[in-house]
Amino acid sequence: MTDFVAELRWRGMIHDIMPGTEEQLNKEMTAGYIGFDPTADSLHIGNLVQIMTLVHFQKAGHKPFALVGGATGMVGDPSGKSAERNLLSEETLNHNLACVKKQLEKFLDFNSGDNSAEVVNNYDWFKDFKFLDFIRDVGKHITINYMMAKDSVKNRLESGMSFTEFSYQLVQGYDYYWLYKNKNCRLQLGGSDQWGNIVTGTELIRRKDQGEAFAITTPLIKKADGTKFGKTEEGNVWLDRERTSPYKFYQYWLNASDEDASNFIRIFTLLSKEEIEALEKEHAEAPHERKLQHALAKDITIRVHSEADFDMAVKASQILFGKSTTEDLASLDEQTLLSVFEGVPQTEISKDTLGTTSDITELLSDASNGIIFSSKGEARKMIQGGGVSINKTKVSDPKQAVDFELLQGKYLLAQKGKKNYYLIHVV
Repeated sequence: MTDFVAELRWRGMIHDIMPGTEEQLNKEMTAGYIGFDPTADSLHIGNLVQIMTLVHFQKAGHKPFALVGGATGMVGDPSGKSAERNLLSEETLNHNLACVKKQLEKFLDFNSGDNSAEVVNNYDWFKDFKFLDFIRDVGKHITINYMMAKDSVKNRLESGMSFTEFSYQLVQGYDYYWLYKNKNCRLQLGGSDQWGNIVTGTELIRRKDQGEAFAITTPLIKKADGTKFGKTEEGNVWLDRERTSPYKFYQYWLNASDEDASNFIRIFTLLSKEEIEALEKEHAEAPHERKLQHALAKDITIRVHSEADFDMAVKASQILFGKSTTEDLASLDEQTLLSVFEGVPQTEISKDTLGTTSDITELLSDASNGIIFSSKGEARKMIQGGGVSINKTKVSDPKQAVDFELLQGKYLLAQKGKKNYYLIHVV
């Protein structure tokens, strides 16, 4: 076993820790858990903080449980929320749970013996728990005053809060109690906004069973410029490639500020203290090379996706900066190609029209797709000046035949000058 708390401390990943927690972890292998909210069919990078906490927990020799909230997902956690959210159907929740479990299996070792990871679903112990039994066996141990004192409740009282959400902390508290009794869980981990819910669980264990349980929370991640971590103009950065392509995922980390990169590389990678400090020294000597950002983006893209996806993302990134070849462009899969050129002007042309187009000048200036050049004269002049490329191959003859190989069998990439791209979709 290694010192889990010391590992989190140097990485800046501890916000609150209950007295006695370190002593418990240093005494013996301890089972601990984190809850994951199944309100979507994918986790996002905001969840990665907790995933990495469980990864470090297991690497330190302890036993991690990932609780997916099939029951609590039906209620909705009020912590950090300004309004009550829509409740999901059981069918939707079950689909989401299966997807989330599959993602967690990429990070945790479920076959390592005594401290192998386990996924549990609180719906399993709540589905047959009758309401009267719950308020008698659980509710009587926690006072209204205790529940009202929680920030997650106080912050919502003025705007209105249903009994459903008010009861959430009791439900989460019982999760901890159930895992304590049935899985010998002695530690719950989570974000700092979960502290109130977590200590309700430790209090329930103390009052109901005279037991002792512990808690650690991690800080909520903030970016140096004050903008929300894990968000782009399009919304969340997801772990599912269908929601956020590996290229966009890679770009999110690559575009981190120096200050954020120094913080993120501690939280989201498994690089050692010595490796990170050496990288920071190299970065300080040549900041323009952005070595921290490159190391961060590489490590996390490979672990969330794959090495092949990382290589594809790097190749795709180089295309926009003019450092690629026709072969590089042709090797991109369709999802990456469309991710790279999302937002550039696009037009459609039929295969029949393409087949009857006399030369490249006509193609680029034809009225059916005239977003590239407004006239043949303009197109001819730019081609003769060496300012036009098709699929990253420079065009020098205005009368060149249109015989380019289509990317993915249906696209042509036209480039005017250094930075103006146009995607022609052949349908």
